[in-house]
Amino acid sequence: MKNRAKEYGIAFLSICILVALDQWTKWLAVMNLKGKSPYVLIDGILEFYYFENKGAAFGTMQNKQILFYILTPIILACIVYFYSKLPRKKRFLPFRILSVVLAAGAIGNFIDRIMNQYVIDFIYVVAIDFPIFNVADCYVTISAIALILLYLFYYKEEEIQEIFPAKKERKEEKEV
Repeated sequence: MKNRAKEYGIAFLSICILVALDQWTKWLAVMNLKGKSPYVLIDGILEFYYFENKGAAFGTMQNKQILFYILTPIILACIVYFYSKLPRKKRFLPFRILSVVLAAGAIGNFIDRIMNQYVIDFIYVVAIDFPIFNVADCYVTISAIALILLYLFYYKEEEIQEIFPAKKERKEEKEV
């Protein structure tokens, strides 16, 4: 039990650090970019450009704030539940780390939505005209993709059944 408390404490501290980093970069964007021309980091490739995003990732679902206020706590509860179900084996450490990063991204953008009614975005990949994004978006996108890849290619079905035993039970019921 002591180890589990330590693990949850480390996860919580990690989330706090990642959220603080995200919020700090957004504060820097407000202080240095708001109302100004974009800051060109690599000409024709990457710039910092202040943008107030009232939608979801990549500018989708604009002005649907109430939906985000409802969905984000539900998603966070699912992440916490998933994290709590992960076996305490070293092999599942990547799942635990990515769950923490995913939660930090969701929380970072949720803070913006509550405080500002929009999310502060500032990273713009000019070369491919990619939608403007922020550090929390990086957390969410990279961790979600990595979680899917781990699920599909790294873990065996038996290991996934350790996380979701109901899946195993349903499979056994179908075989009977």
